Amino acid sequence: MSQHNLWLIVDDDAAFLQVLQRSLARQDIEAVPATSGAEALALIEARDFGRCVLDLNLSGESGLQLLPELLARRPDLEILVLTGYGSIATAVEAMRRGAINYLCKPVTVHQLVTGFEPLDAPPELRPEPPSVEEMEWEHIQRVLNEHDGNISATARALNMHRRTLQRKLQKHSRWRS
Repeated sequence: MSQHNLWLIVDDDAAFLQVLQRSLARQDIEAVPATSGAEALALIEARDFGRCVLDLNLSGESGLQLLPELLARRPDLEILVLTGYGSIATAVEAMRRGAINYLCKPVTVHQLVTGFEPLDAPPELRPEPPSVEEMEWEHIQRVLNEHDGNISATARALNMHRRTLQRKLQKHSRWRS
């Protein structure tokens, strides 16, 4: 089996891991799940993974801290960071620490697979740019984080009615589930 067909997928959401593992299997990609940093580090020592999909938030653990540890054990590992709460700052930090790409959930298997393709790949293999909705969501999340989760302060900063912001947050959380 090719190294690129053996993936380590690290996420604390067991249901997501199971769905992703089945979806990747349909693409002839063997995916081995890990639900914690310790489990991922143990697996990386035992198997010859070529690629890793790493969640940014692992039940209190930081995927950003785990990323260099994985690369220290396997320098040729291609790591794609996946998160439900994307921001430009964390994307830059993930790339600085060695990730080859950074995607926001929800993603399709096609987006994940193409997320590992180099930027000079043919257009049909390049990742799709984020939609306007995804960009809006990232901006809302960044401003919400800047205001420590305060909905009213965030709504004022976005020049948006508080109820409108609450509806967007509620709608998006249902969409991501």
